[in-house]
Amino acid sequence: MAALVSRNFDSADETRAFEDGKGKLDVINTEHGPVGRAVFEPGWRWSTHIKPIAGTDSCQAAHVGYTVSGRMKVVMDDGETGEAGPGDFISIAPGHDAWVVGDEPCVVIDWVGFGEYAKS
Repeated sequence: MAALVSRNFDSADETRAFEDGKGKLDVINTEHGPVGRAVFEPGWRWSTHIKPIAGTDSCQAAHVGYTVSGRMKVVMDDGETGEAGPGDFISIAPGHDAWVVGDEPCVVIDWVGFGEYAKS
């Protein structure tokens, strides 16, 4: 195990584009698992821009992360709702839809759910 690792998402191991150019996911693979930085552009919605890639009715990834900028609304399959914005820690169980709120990109760092996210 390396004593110090410093990586930049601008030099990610993999970049995955979302449908209709509505964002991207940069993934860095670490010895502890993948870490992702997603940029969700205004107008992005999981059920429109990721569902065709995932092939499921709702997002089945669990997410644990940090919202860097922008706002996102999350609606769970059971109807529970929440919203995350700059500085918010998020923990989201599988079974949800989500979309960008407002006209600013939403940037999220996730160290649990982006390993297989938006992967064709």
